[in-house]
Amino acid sequence: MWTPLAAEISALRRRLGRPVLVGINGVQGSGKSTACLFLERLLGVHGLSAATLSLDDLYHSKAQRARLAATVHPLFATRGVPGTHDVALGQRTIAALLTGSGPVIVPRFDKGRDAPATTWPTVIAPVDVLLFEGWCIGATPQQESTLESPVNALESREDPDLTWRRAVNDALGGDYARLFAPIDLLVALLAPDFGVVSAWRRQQERPLRAQGLGMDDAALDRFIQHFERLSRHMLATMPGRADVIVPIAQDHTAGAVQWRDRPAVDRC
Repeated sequence: MWTPLAAEISALRRRLGRPVLVGINGVQGSGKSTACLFLERLLGVHGLSAATLSLDDLYHSKAQRARLAATVHPLFATRGVPGTHDVALGQRTIAALLTGSGPVIVPRFDKGRDAPATTWPTVIAPVDVLLFEGWCIGATPQQESTLESPVNALESREDPDLTWRRAVNDALGGDYARLFAPIDLLVALLAPDFGVVSAWRRQQERPLRAQGLGMDDAALDRFIQHFERLSRHMLATMPGRADVIVPIAQDHTAGAVQWRDRPAVDRC
């Protein structure tokens, strides 16, 4: 079903006459990385060079987040929410891949070590299409009034004065808005509800657990709570904001591509 989307991205590249940035949004475990693999290959069929940059590969190191935890709020020790990424690195990498010439080193983050990877791959710029994938790609900040009521025990117990919630929201409306601004096409892989995230995230954790690096169930449940507020906000707002919606069922099957300005396209 990625075939029609690849065709539309190819058409967009031709229409704009320049490299394009495609944002791929989706909650944890929705299949963003897999979608990007398919799209890269399909775009190659259209004669286009494509590369993927993951928001997860822009995380600050554990030491950097510890400094945020000490100076802003303890919850910033955990990677994930806006405020825990190197936005400037993301902006430089995107600009280099879309407008540069020659080899560009693309960031990678080792989640098992919770640190930037020791080796980063090289991509030849400019690419025709850069796929920028991440759980909060293209998300917008919430209204201040919506921050007041906690959505889970983490917020209630560990952020009673809203310091963390406000800092995350401010980051989303500031540096992250500028990071997302160049996106030419926003695609949302839309989960049926937030309830599926726990099961999907456990699937992702299994390879790490096999290496003795993953979180146990209690730690994973707490980790997921860091993402709940913004995930619910995106599930509610992306249908009206994204250029393209791809419904993702609980079993990870993808539904018909839905364009905001046209009828749905059948799977193929």
